[in-house]
Amino acid sequence: MKAQWFNQVQQIGAERWQQAIGATDYPFAQYAFHAALEESGSVGGETGWYPEYILLMEDDDTPVAIVPTYLKTHSQGEFVFDWSWADAYQRYGHRYYPKRVWAVPFSPVTGPRIFTALDPQGNSEESLGLYAAVGDLLTQRTKEQKTSSWHLLFTKLHVKHAFEHDPASLRLSCQFHWFNRNYRDIDHYLEHFSSRKRKTARKERNKVIQQGLHLERKLGTGLSVEEIDFFYLCYQSTYGKRGQHGYLTKAFFQQLIQTMGEQVLLVFAYQNENLVAASWCFFDEHALYGRYWGCLQEFDCLHFEACYYQGIEFCIEQGLQHFDPGTQGEHKIARGFEPVFSHSVHYIENEGFREAIGAFCKEEADAVVLYHQETTKRLPFKSI
Repeated sequence: MKAQWFNQVQQIGAERWQQAIGATDYPFAQYAFHAALEESGSVGGETGWYPEYILLMEDDDTPVAIVPTYLKTHSQGEFVFDWSWADAYQRYGHRYYPKRVWAVPFSPVTGPRIFTALDPQGNSEESLGLYAAVGDLLTQRTKEQKTSSWHLLFTKLHVKHAFEHDPASLRLSCQFHWFNRNYRDIDHYLEHFSSRKRKTARKERNKVIQQGLHLERKLGTGLSVEEIDFFYLCYQSTYGKRGQHGYLTKAFFQQLIQTMGEQVLLVFAYQNENLVAASWCFFDEHALYGRYWGCLQEFDCLHFEACYYQGIEFCIEQGLQHFDPGTQGEHKIARGFEPVFSHSVHYIENEGFREAIGAFCKEEADAVVLYHQETTKRLPFKSI
């Protein structure tokens, strides 16, 4: 097998890309997703995200895998926070940036980070050798380019075993995900809550109705230009409230509606027929991935309805088994989202910093395990 580097998706081309990733509908593996990031200006240019994709091929040039990596000049949009590491480098007179992330930009979604026809679902133990080989390749690239590090973000649990004996640090964090246990509908789902928690959930949903709000789910293929414009206004308003600007351009969302609309779900909230809020999700045959949300007015419990309950209903109706609503957020627990571990791998070139960061990751992991145990006890489900 051999590897070739590219800094634009067009250099690989849609046909070779799709052949390399094989029979997967994982949204974040698709050529269309990465092309939209580039062509919309959401990566590249002055964004601080500089693509360097690896195409893995058999000796006869048959494409068998895509590995998305990015040189970064900052740590924004990653959701595995390493600003303290960058600060430590600066205090000791070293340069942390540029670094490399092996990740899907702006998407804290656990999944495969080698998109390969050899293992389209990313679950095979046999793929560990491929991850280890790519890790070696990135370490070599780190030395050649004199960058500080590489970081594999939101990888699957079994993948970390490929790096357990390498000079790389394994980092643990916690998210909250929903799992479908053959629920017939959302009322059947809520019946699995304790009486008090079930009453609270139903009260939240009723509050939305009492404020004159109603919600509607729409697939990307059925959206109007006005609806996309409204969603983008909501998306930017979420960042604007924190004095920031959203990472993704309007052109990114517009292009995805054209190229991946069948894998996009939007939830719109109306009051008196006027749009007031929207959330954006991706989905495949297995899971729903909640990504972006915003509202132009504040309404009690609307966030819970638009971002959680509506997604749960969609999963049950479509037979999806898993709902990943995004990173962080203990408020998800009361709605039945369970704590799950997420994993990342970090190779630090400087040996002194490598040892310090490795010790930090081990200490942090102990705290994360305790946090996982504590939040599990707060789930709303009946005791069995």
